[in-house]
Amino acid sequence: MEYYNYIKSLHLIFVVTWFAGLFYIPRLFVYQIEAFHKPSPDKEILGTQLKLMAKRLWNIITWPSAILATIFAVWLLVLQPVWLEQPWMHVKLLFVLLLIIYQLKTHQFYKQLQKDDVRKSSNFMRLWNEGATFILFAIVFLVILKSAINWVFGVMGIFVLGVLLMLGFKIYKNIRSKNPNA
Repeated sequence: MEYYNYIKSLHLIFVVTWFAGLFYIPRLFVYQIEAFHKPSPDKEILGTQLKLMAKRLWNIITWPSAILATIFAVWLLVLQPVWLEQPWMHVKLLFVLLLIIYQLKTHQFYKQLQKDDVRKSSNFMRLWNEGATFILFAIVFLVILKSAINWVFGVMGIFVLGVLLMLGFKIYKNIRSKNPNA
């Protein structure tokens, strides 16, 4: 199993790039939605550029990274099937399933915005942007602690982080309402 650490390294690299895409795409959605409500020609110029940026990020980085991270994860589980007997791994796989659902829902938003079909507000997308962060926290705590129980403390930390993010979001919204250039 000399190659095990190479497979693990590739899995981690593609997890990082997958999350990078999931962190950035909702920000592009925020900008697309805000550009959609601008007057011409700003609306068309910004909209075209942001759609192109989203298309490249989503199709060249995020989806390939998700697929490769999954392939290498399955390969690791084939090499170490004992992990599937451990409760922490069951919980981790549940969070990975949530991550996949998050990506599929994000893909729906992507397809809508590529057609200039704006159904959500930029504020909604700012909140949506935090979904991947919560999942990442849970997965990292599970992998590091390797405990199906101790991850609860990590999730409580995520909840506290969520409360702090919401407070930060409200403060930022108030600042932006007073100064639109902030």
